[in-house]
Amino acid sequence: MAPHTEFPPVRACLFDMDGLLLDTEDIYTLCINLILEKYGRSPLPWSVKAKLQGRPGPEANALFHHWAKLPIPDSVYLTELTALQQHHFQAAKPLPGVEKLLGDLGRTKWWDEKDHTGVKNGDKGGNGNGATAQRVHIALATSSTSANFAVKTARWTDLFSVFETHRRVLGDDERVPPGRGKPLPDIYLLALKTINDSLDEGEKPITPEECLVFEDSVPGVEAGRRAGMRVVWCPHPMLKKECEGREKEILAGRTGEAGEVDAHQLGEIDDGWADYFVSLTDLPYEKYGIVVPPSEL
Repeated sequence: MAPHTEFPPVRACLFDMDGLLLDTEDIYTLCINLILEKYGRSPLPWSVKAKLQGRPGPEANALFHHWAKLPIPDSVYLTELTALQQHHFQAAKPLPGVEKLLGDLGRTKWWDEKDHTGVKNGDKGGNGNGATAQRVHIALATSSTSANFAVKTARWTDLFSVFETHRRVLGDDERVPPGRGKPLPDIYLLALKTINDSLDEGEKPITPEECLVFEDSVPGVEAGRRAGMRVVWCPHPMLKKECEGREKEILAGRTGEAGEVDAHQLGEIDDGWADYFVSLTDLPYEKYGIVVPPSEL
């Protein structure tokens, strides 16, 4: 992908969930470490955890077992891990800035509303900064299975209601072929398809270049970049520390998480397609051409 100085306004935001919307990464680590301790193994280091993040369960488990070499069958490990997760995931909560960000994006629906003459609010101008006042569609693209998603979001159903059911792509979605999870781009391309398939009649389909992917994991960033989309990378502080010195490579999607890939799917260093943020608090909407309606509406 060539360097860009100008991008079209973002028309769709596609979100990962674990460690990005919900503070689950430390819970994952806690559950794994409880099992490692039980069987006399050392705690999970971030150098290994970084490779597990964002990947579908089967792939992550294979990588984990190759490292951990636990003296129990995989089936026993999964049974014990699932029991721990079902208990501890109930404590998951949104990360800083998430509730406001999703609320703001949800309110952009107002731009699509029409007055008595049939004119959309977004077509009336008046936003004052020259940006395009238009709805920003959102979708979820997570490697979490349906069962885990239900547990993690049980206390936050109102928050996640902004993701319409048909615009949620979960880790056990049959439309994502086995072995095609992150860091491959399939899940984000499918998330975009769920949006385009449900646009109002006459609304122009959204292109990958008009999408903004939100990720915390390195494989997830690569998935978004290889889908031809812009990316916001908001990693766990310990992952950021683990990746020190490789940030530009990560933002370009050039970490090789998926092995040998077609070079045309990779980004270039400093090409402007991806940005790092410490948190999702106060995301600079204007950078992405996003216009949020006034809060009093």
